[in-house]
Amino acid sequence: MLAPSRIDRTITLVVLAVLVAGVYMVLAPFLSAIAWAAVLVAATWPVFHWMVRREGRPAFAATVMTILILTVVVAPFVIVGSTLAENANRLAEFARGVIARGPPEPPQWLHGIPLVGERVVAYWTSLTTDTSGVMEELRRFVDPLRAFAFKAGAVVGEGLFQLTLSVFIAFFFYRDGQAIIARVRGAVSRIAPLRGQHMLEVAGATTRAVVYGILGTALAQGVLMAIGLYIVGFKAAPLLGLATFFLSPVPIGPPLVWIPCGLYLVFGLDQTAWGVFLLLWGALVVSSVDNFIKPMIISRGSDLPFVLVMLGVFGGVVAFGFIGVFLGPVLLALGFALIKEWAAPHAGASAEEDDGLAP
Repeated sequence: MLAPSRIDRTITLVVLAVLVAGVYMVLAPFLSAIAWAAVLVAATWPVFHWMVRREGRPAFAATVMTILILTVVVAPFVIVGSTLAENANRLAEFARGVIARGPPEPPQWLHGIPLVGERVVAYWTSLTTDTSGVMEELRRFVDPLRAFAFKAGAVVGEGLFQLTLSVFIAFFFYRDGQAIIARVRGAVSRIAPLRGQHMLEVAGATTRAVVYGILGTALAQGVLMAIGLYIVGFKAAPLLGLATFFLSPVPIGPPLVWIPCGLYLVFGLDQTAWGVFLLLWGALVVSSVDNFIKPMIISRGSDLPFVLVMLGVFGGVVAFGFIGVFLGPVLLALGFALIKEWAAPHAGASAEEDDGLAP
């Protein structure tokens, strides 16, 4: 049999490159959903494996896990979406009432602000006596706010589609997980025979730790924030709880919700007791989840530096949309852990042996 010529090898490589490029072009719109499905499955695999051993039916266990993830991850968005119309109508009525009545008188504490207090009070007072000025000021913000709302709605809609799609894909990852794991282990063993399996274990532990730490913390903070807002009487509690959920991975994210809400109760509605309660609830209950639980969980699987969490959140949003808020830190943590593990010295095995390059 004749050995393949250089032209034959070149044609084979070109065809293979075209095939890989075609596969990438087909899957490119769904890469974030596929990646997040893989992360969810890796994080919840021990629970799925326990169900399979108990029931003995992988398809049934995959269906149960998919329903559970759908309930925990996707259902909150549906609930909040159902209240958006009501909240939008309430906000519109509030805006119409402000325009009809005019702005209230400036509060007394505003006079005491150094340097800028008197100017703010003078500008505020001019608006209370000039309805046309109020309307002119509002028009300056209407178009930007409308454009922002439209873009935000499009981003949220696309993200919800990607999130739902990832849960659908996760079902097949669960059902065929054993075969996928066997093929991945075989491929890794060929690339790094001595250290490959250990690297897979590190990848699984890191993924679970970061997902439990980031996503679990976000869920806990979102629910606790919604409970606190519901207690003090905020009708938009589900929406603000969802905002807390998304802001949770961002440094000082949840305080951006509970601090303005508490100050609004104190200074805007003159409900000092409820405002103080909400501020204490946010500081002692909501933020304590981030300060204590997240570091404890993440440190079990990965020493993820603070800067990587921050870059993962913002870079993930740019790359994957709002689903990247959680996918970005997971990917960075996984890469960081694998690089650190690969670079660590192992007794009795040189780098050449680990790469399968030893003679």
